[in-house]
Amino acid sequence: MALINVRRDVSDVFYRYKMERLHTKIEGKGNGIKTVIVNLSSVAQPTLTPDDRWIINGAHEAGKLQDHLDGFISKFVLCKKCKNPETDVVIKDDRILLDCKACGQRSDVDIRLKLSGFILKNQPKKGKKDKAERKAARKAKQQQQNGNGTENGHGSGGEDASDGSGSGGKGAPAVDAGSDDEFEKVKASAYEAAEEAESKEDEWAVDMSAAAVKARQASLPEEFKQKLSFGGDEDEDGEGGVETPYDVLGNWIQEQVAKKGSADAVDDVEIYVKAKELGIEGKHRTLLVLVQTIFDADKICAQIPKRAGMLKKLITSDKHERSLLGGTERFIGLSSKDKPELLQQVVKILQLYYHHDLVSEEVIKKWGTKASKKYVDLSTSKKVRKAAEPFLVWLEEAEEEDSDDESE
Repeated sequence: MALINVRRDVSDVFYRYKMERLHTKIEGKGNGIKTVIVNLSSVAQPTLTPDDRWIINGAHEAGKLQDHLDGFISKFVLCKKCKNPETDVVIKDDRILLDCKACGQRSDVDIRLKLSGFILKNQPKKGKKDKAERKAARKAKQQQQNGNGTENGHGSGGEDASDGSGSGGKGAPAVDAGSDDEFEKVKASAYEAAEEAESKEDEWAVDMSAAAVKARQASLPEEFKQKLSFGGDEDEDGEGGVETPYDVLGNWIQEQVAKKGSADAVDDVEIYVKAKELGIEGKHRTLLVLVQTIFDADKICAQIPKRAGMLKKLITSDKHERSLLGGTERFIGLSSKDKPELLQQVVKILQLYYHHDLVSEEVIKKWGTKASKKYVDLSTSKKVRKAAEPFLVWLEEAEEEDSDDESE
């Protein structure tokens, strides 16, 4: 059956979002005339009727119904920012929100619409939550709990957020990720960074401030550069002594950093184009290279939200997520030799990865169960996982809490 674009104002034949055109037939006559939509279950995801027949009283042309469907899609499906139909409907406090999984925007549906009133009065019964819903609920609960902590104005997305203290807040002392109180401070600071990044219009924005100039040289001294290793995966191409595409990408980024004076000054799009030019934009090992070259040890928590758009585009599987964590472990392990306070930021780094959907809870949990010498020495690997314990404990407790809520 022929497919049409979900957005019919888009004429591109390669537009990725397709649906079947509505097909109808008229039955009956006189006062009993009715229109049967014969393929609604293929167009949408309605609750199935016993005979899978969808009936509207009266005679209606398929074209007219298609126009009405376009109106519904525009108001209740398409993201108000990126116009993609990758939204989840969230009903909260008599509001209907469209939560876009493509760009992260949350936008309100006009509650003055008649259909909005019907939706609010006929909310579906709550069943068992899927992973996305559970995760969204946890985030909302955390933000509510940390509300007082995020009103102090110390966001971690800008230059003021990193003064070498390792805490993400200007002038704030470094915290030990050991106690519950200190862990709450870490969570609050992480969400400040994430929310500040999400409020910006351009997801791939680059920090070009003068305050960031030469920051990379400070965090990557010559002896550290020599230790950078872009290998470590046994299933990738490349023989010993031969420069691989990953070496080329890593060296190119470091050259750009030296040339422009800052890691922040190297544009995400330029990096992606270079990876594509080398044919490795889809390879998981590319994440291993990027984590070691696009972040500064004393600014990583402020930089993650700014780089999240590019990283999310590159991460397409659990293998990619594991490479991101492996590269991060190597980066932290090597950097912490000169900056031991970086270990205190592990919880915050994982929080930001999780918040921006760069790693799933399943991958993080598995990573946290056992130290590995794949990316660093075993002793350093144990230190990184020890520092990550508060976050891993939080994930477990949140999962148990969700299970209890669902059983009630």
